[in-house]
Amino acid sequence: MPDNCTSVEYDFESKILPSIYTMVLIIGLGANGWGMKSILQKQKKVGNNVFLLNIGLANFLFLPTLPFLSAYYFMNSNWIFGDAFCKITRFCFNLNLYGSIGFLTCISVDRYLAIVHPLKAMGRMTVRNTVAISVMVWVLVSVQSLPDMLYLKTSTNNTTKTNETAKCYHTTSTQYVEDYLTYSLGQTLTGFCIPFLILLGCYGHVILVLCQSNTIDKEVKQRSLKLLFILILLFSVCYIPYHIFRNLNLYARGLLKKGQCPTWNNGVFSAHQISRGLVCLNSVLNPLVYLHITDISTQFNKLLLRSCHMLNRLTVSRYGSVQATQDLRFLFASSNTSSC
Repeated sequence: MPDNCTSVEYDFESKILPSIYTMVLIIGLGANGWGMKSILQKQKKVGNNVFLLNIGLANFLFLPTLPFLSAYYFMNSNWIFGDAFCKITRFCFNLNLYGSIGFLTCISVDRYLAIVHPLKAMGRMTVRNTVAISVMVWVLVSVQSLPDMLYLKTSTNNTTKTNETAKCYHTTSTQYVEDYLTYSLGQTLTGFCIPFLILLGCYGHVILVLCQSNTIDKEVKQRSLKLLFILILLFSVCYIPYHIFRNLNLYARGLLKKGQCPTWNNGVFSAHQISRGLVCLNSVLNPLVYLHITDISTQFNKLLLRSCHMLNRLTVSRYGSVQATQDLRFLFASSNTSSC
């Protein structure tokens, strides 16, 4: 580090992160377990439910690693579990992060097609198709996460002859920070930016259709807006800050390696540490999405039956058929119940 740079305190890692990880572990296991159980017991595994179950699976891949990470940071970043397990924990983190983003995007596209293009989407979101899409998401997430395991993840600093402190890097060592920044930017683009733009486009169009339609129930509109709010909360709190400050921190580390000391280094480092705590909260906030969607089915069973009777009374005109199909398909997507 250059002489004109002041060192940054690591108190957040040793004091705050273990507390956050412990809280996420306890709440996450309970919320995800109860949510997935309710989906399996009460809902048919079609459409959104397959994607919701995969979000829960992504959370359960990450949550068991939290006790080990908590112990690591509680012991002042002293990793005692070996290089292989360090890479596994970081790989599970990436699977959870980008798997959750991927399946939230799938849910957004599914609801977009169901509301805006109901005729094209009708009958296509079968169990077979949704499982195939889910497998494809897992493959893509795994492919973009595997290169992370090829970077150096652990190192040992000999502070005394009898004492060694092993590091388990969240990204990689300073030696490879420039290469890792390139990889991180690519991962941010494919794993976060593109899905986020797709999600914004889908829900932006959905909200526009809901606001312009006079035939969709007011409560249905309100619940759709609440779901959009949950997704915005997830991205604003968990995903956006993490990706911004991870890449800025890697860039600052590259400058420090070259002997430069940016004035914003300490601020970016501190913000990055906070964002690392916030990003793991997605395992607590994700259940809000599938608990919200499963509640929709119990709330709108009567509306679904009512729409069936209304459909039988409509004329056979093209406009009336399309409009009725849109309303009915929206209720199908919201409640995931069987057709009338």
